[in-house]
Amino acid sequence: MYRYDSIDQAMVEARVEEFRDQVARRLSGELDEDHFKPLRLKNGLYLQLHAYMLRVAIPYGMLSSRQLRMLAHIARRYDRGYAHFTTRQNIQYNWLKLEETPDLLADLASVEMHAIQTSGNCIRNISADQYAGAIAGEVADPRPWAELLRQWSSFHPEFSYLPRKFKIALTGCEEDRAAIRFHDIGFQLVREGGALGFRVFAGGGMGRTPIVAPLIRHFLPAEEYLSYAEAILRVYNRFGRRDNIYKARIKILVQSLGVEEFTALVEAEHAHVRTLGIDAPAEEVARIAGFFADPPFETGLSEPADAAGVGTEGDGDFARWVRQQVKPHKVPGYAIVNISLKPAGGIPGDASAEQMEAIADLAERYSFDELRVTHAQNLVLAHVRRRDLRAVHEGLRVVGLAEANLDLATDVIACPGLDYCTLANARSIPIAQAVADRLRPREAELGELKIKVSGCINACGHHHAGHIGILGVDRKGVENYQLLLGGSGAEDASIAQILGPGFSETGIVEAVEKVTDLYLRLRRPGERFLDSYRRLGAAPFKEAVYG
Repeated sequence: MYRYDSIDQAMVEARVEEFRDQVARRLSGELDEDHFKPLRLKNGLYLQLHAYMLRVAIPYGMLSSRQLRMLAHIARRYDRGYAHFTTRQNIQYNWLKLEETPDLLADLASVEMHAIQTSGNCIRNISADQYAGAIAGEVADPRPWAELLRQWSSFHPEFSYLPRKFKIALTGCEEDRAAIRFHDIGFQLVREGGALGFRVFAGGGMGRTPIVAPLIRHFLPAEEYLSYAEAILRVYNRFGRRDNIYKARIKILVQSLGVEEFTALVEAEHAHVRTLGIDAPAEEVARIAGFFADPPFETGLSEPADAAGVGTEGDGDFARWVRQQVKPHKVPGYAIVNISLKPAGGIPGDASAEQMEAIADLAERYSFDELRVTHAQNLVLAHVRRRDLRAVHEGLRVVGLAEANLDLATDVIACPGLDYCTLANARSIPIAQAVADRLRPREAELGELKIKVSGCINACGHHHAGHIGILGVDRKGVENYQLLLGGSGAEDASIAQILGPGFSETGIVEAVEKVTDLYLRLRRPGERFLDSYRRLGAAPFKEAVYG
C-alpha cells in the first residue's frame, strides 16, 4: 500500500498542530462555535446529538494491520471501545471530548492517517472496489489511480470551496462493487484497442434527488485522467449552484444543463486543461503503481480437499462461511475473505477495539498485513491462502465475527440514524436489527437480498440502491418509515421506488416480511429478488403489503 513521503507527513502533522491551537482557542472562549465550526469541519469533526464525532479517511478503503491497531487504540482511549465503519469506506468515532481530539489526530498522524477532507464542500475520500488487485478478470488495478487522485485532490486550492461536497469512486471490473454510478464522478478502467483508459460517468448520487450517473466519455486515455477530472471539477465549480444547498450537487447541474451540453462544456474545458501539464508523467504513475504490486504469492499451491468443509464432521458452520464469505482469487491457492460486521444482534458496521485488534492480527498473519473496508460496512482480507481459511474462520469466531451472511438479508447496511445524527429524522439501527432478526431464519432461502436503511433523506444508508430500501421520515413528530423496492448500486444501477404510504417501526418490519413472502411464492428457478421485482413490477408487491 502507499506510504507517505516526507511532504505528506509534514502536511498532516502541521494540520494537527494548527487544529490543536484552534481547539485551545475554542476552549478558552477566544473562538465561539460559529467561528470554530468551519475549522473543525475541515478536520472531519462534527458536533452530533450527544458528543463530537470524528470521521477518519481510509483512502480507497485500504488499511495495514498497524493502522487498524491504532484505530482500535483510539476507540479504547478516546471513545467507548468501538467505532463505526461507514458506507464511504471511512471510520467514525461517536463519543469524543473536544479537548482530546488534537491528541487523537496526532495518534492518527503517527500511522499516516488523518481526517482531512472528510467533511465540507471539497473532494471527499476516494473510494474503490474492495477486491482491487485480488479479483480475476480485472482490467487493471484501480488503486494506483485512486492514490493519484488522492494526491491531486488533497488541499487542491481551486476545489476547497466547491458548491457542495464531491465524491469519486473507481473500479477496474465490469462488475461494479464500488457503486460508481451513484457518485459525482465514477471511473471504470477499460481497454480499447489495447490502450488503457476509463469510462467516465458524472452526475450521480443519492440523497434528496437520487440520480444514476450518465456516461459522459466512452473512452478516456489513461494519460489524460487527471486533466479530465480537473475539467469536470472546473465546470462544476463555475456553473454549480451556490444559492440553494438542495440544488448544489453536480447531479443537479448535469440534469439542468442536459448531459449533452454538460459533456460539451467538459470537453471544451479539457481541451484547455490538458495543455497545462496537469497529467502525471508515466514515470510517476509507475512509481505509485509500485506501491500496489502483488505481494509475494506462493506458487504451485493446491486446493485443500476440505476447503469447503466437505466431509469434516461437525464443521457445518465453517462450510457455510466458506460458501458465503469466501470469493475466488486471481492466484490459484488463494482466496478473498469477507468479514461480516453484521453479527446477530450487532450494530451494522460497528467493531469493538478487541475485534479490530483480532482482525489486525489475522491480516498480519494471513493476508500480507493488509485489509480493506467495503462500502457495505464490512471488511476484507484480500489475499488468504486457502489452506489458512480454517484458521481465519476460527480467529473470527472467537471474536464473534464469523457470520456467514454476505449479501444476504441480514447483511443490512444502516446509517447511525437518530441514535447519533443531528440530521436524522428517525432511528436506523433498531430497524436494521429488527428486519435482520425477522428474516434470519430463512435468509438462505431468500438468497441475495440487499437491504439498506437510512434515517433521513441524505441517504447515508444508501436506501435508494437497496433491493429493499427503508427511509426514516418525521411525520408530525413521529418516526415513520417508507418502503422502497427495486434499487441496485451494481453495474445494473437503478433507483428504488417508494411502494406506498409509510409505516410505524413495527409496521415496516411486517411490510418487509410480506414483500419477501411474495417473492418466495412467485420467483422463478434461479431468480434473485431483484430479478423477480423487475419482472413482476411493483403492483403485486403493493397489493401484498397494502391489500
